[in-house]
Amino acid sequence: MKIILNIVILLLSIMGFSQITVSGKVVDKKNIPISGVNIFIEGTYDGATSTENGDFIFETSAKGNQVLVLSLMAFETLKINIDVTNYQNKTIVLKQSINMLDAVVISAGTFRAGDHSKITALKAMDIYTTAGSNANIVAAMQTLPGTQKVGEDGRLFVRGGEADETQTYVDGIRVSQPYNASVSNLPTRNRFSPNLFSNMSFSTGGYSAEYGSALSSVLLMNSINEPADDVTNIGIMTLGLGIGKTSKFKKSSLSFDVSYINLAPYQLVVPQKTDWNKPVQAISGQSVYRYKFNKGLFKLYVTYDHTSLDLNQEDINYSNKIRFDLHNDNFYINSSYKGEVSDRLQIQTGLSFGYNKNTIGIVSDKLNNTERDFHYKLKFRESFSNYFKLNFGTEIFNTHFDESYTATTHSAINYGYKNIQTALFTEAEIMFSPKVALNLGVRGSNASVVDKFVVEPRISFGYKMAKNSQFSVAYGTFNQTAKQDYLKFDPHLDYEKASHYILNYMYNTNGKMLRVETYFKDYFNLIKYDSNKATYNSTYNNDGFGYAKGLDIFWKDSKTIKNLEYAISYSYIDSKRNYKNYTQQVTPSFVATNSVSVVTKYWIESLKSQLGLTYSYSSGRPYNDPNTNNFMAEKTKSYTDLSLGWAYILRPQKIIYISISNLLNTNAIYGYQYANAKNSNNIYESQAITPPANRFFFVGFFWTISTNKKTNQLKDL
Repeated sequence: MKIILNIVILLLSIMGFSQITVSGKVVDKKNIPISGVNIFIEGTYDGATSTENGDFIFETSAKGNQVLVLSLMAFETLKINIDVTNYQNKTIVLKQSINMLDAVVISAGTFRAGDHSKITALKAMDIYTTAGSNANIVAAMQTLPGTQKVGEDGRLFVRGGEADETQTYVDGIRVSQPYNASVSNLPTRNRFSPNLFSNMSFSTGGYSAEYGSALSSVLLMNSINEPADDVTNIGIMTLGLGIGKTSKFKKSSLSFDVSYINLAPYQLVVPQKTDWNKPVQAISGQSVYRYKFNKGLFKLYVTYDHTSLDLNQEDINYSNKIRFDLHNDNFYINSSYKGEVSDRLQIQTGLSFGYNKNTIGIVSDKLNNTERDFHYKLKFRESFSNYFKLNFGTEIFNTHFDESYTATTHSAINYGYKNIQTALFTEAEIMFSPKVALNLGVRGSNASVVDKFVVEPRISFGYKMAKNSQFSVAYGTFNQTAKQDYLKFDPHLDYEKASHYILNYMYNTNGKMLRVETYFKDYFNLIKYDSNKATYNSTYNNDGFGYAKGLDIFWKDSKTIKNLEYAISYSYIDSKRNYKNYTQQVTPSFVATNSVSVVTKYWIESLKSQLGLTYSYSSGRPYNDPNTNNFMAEKTKSYTDLSLGWAYILRPQKIIYISISNLLNTNAIYGYQYANAKNSNNIYESQAITPPANRFFFVGFFWTISTNKKTNQLKDL
């Protein structure tokens, strides 16, 4: 026994003498000592905590090459490869972590909607509760500065750009046909149900190198990753019916939303200016399936809708009305996966397929077209540190469009195009400090219809001047193939191009936000043609050009007055173009120089109600009167609208919602159509382009069935 004890004592003595001392000092970049830093050899219990002077010392029995780890909250964890045997006392510098709530956020050109953004301009539920939006995502976005409300169209027009200059993405994958089918001078709306989306990001310019083929803007929508509860939503409306259901499982969930719209009963009560043979009918369904892997999330988004309408439209050039009979079928499927390859590397990939078919009767003529779109995307995100992250990836778009026009006077005319576009992109996110950030990106792409490779640099910079205020600047070049209306007739047109210059100031504190942004956009290679309208026998070229410059101001406040939330938007724009068949550079017909929007929501506790008012103003828009000598020199009268929304909690989870637009009964005129030839008095006759009705009324009953009785309580919105 005595022999064994002596051996143990000898071994312990040997181990003690074989331990190596590791020591040093921890400081920040200003050489100020940091106390409380946890320092240890990775994979062992050997370590220490730095003192008030930043010093540390401990002993270890580890040998050879090891990893020394230093960690402290508010600082970036540091790992250093060391040779323990030859280690010498050293001073180590820790960098302050930028994963803090007060870090700068580059905000130039970007609005966000969702509850998890630090610079949220809209909450997700604002899509429903903004008076006049009627659950239309685009209508809610049109209350933000930088947008133009074009009442006869309904799509998103941004900073002097046409609607085709904005692209829409779901979970990072493009949607080629984001709007419902319609006919000329009747507004459309987007196809998506807000129920299925958690957050949105709307860029008015200077957007990331990850996205392309959009001269003006991108609208990014992310479907819900993980629903909170099993829930059923039922809606009975003056326009139709809707039902939604979400079911949660162990590692997956499934949501769907189905609606049927029929305007015939509504139009029996509310007279319309439009001469309908068969008012709009639409049936649509959307679904999202989610599966959670250990290190990633897979989502499958599917939507289908069928729309039909039949009406007689007046045309100043014909004594009889022209009949339009439209049937549209649209299918879209989108699958995406986002997960971790390693601790530092993330992967995001997805693909989509879209199919859109229109069957249109124009009196006795027939116009049929079909579009098929495919998109595949692969993106990686490498986090080298909290101060440097790199995004890079590739994507491919494949579009096939066919159209056929058959008239009683001639046989079918067929035309269309095929386009395969490939792109590579990379973007570095650099944080010099919590107050200074820089994004550097570049995108390269090639479209087969152009057969030319273009390079698009993007740069944005943010500086935080104080706790609640910062400014950002952004620059980028953007290319886009000619829109479908032109490519189908001439599939060899060059890219249209634009350059963006943006300066942004933002003040953001609890419940209040101020954004002031000025910008300049330079347009090149815009499409021109030599006829009154773009037709199959027109001659096209890329000789067009233009510009847009302006100022956008946004103020939002939800704290000053109890239960009141309001937002004020103002936009000033100076935009001119020489494109289409224009004879000179002028302001296009969709641009209003001044726009104002005021959105208010007030919770009335005693009535268990939320009252919303939205006021919109747009100055007159240009139009061309051929009876004058000046091209596009006339303007419509200014447009104003005051809309009311009232939501009343009838019982827990049961809500009645009433919405009325244009309370002041303003007569809106969007523009004028002029005759192609003079009458007997040597005058070009005209007719005004007006909305189908001065007012729109909406009444809906919404019932939520869930074990969580707080769901759909307006007080919590």
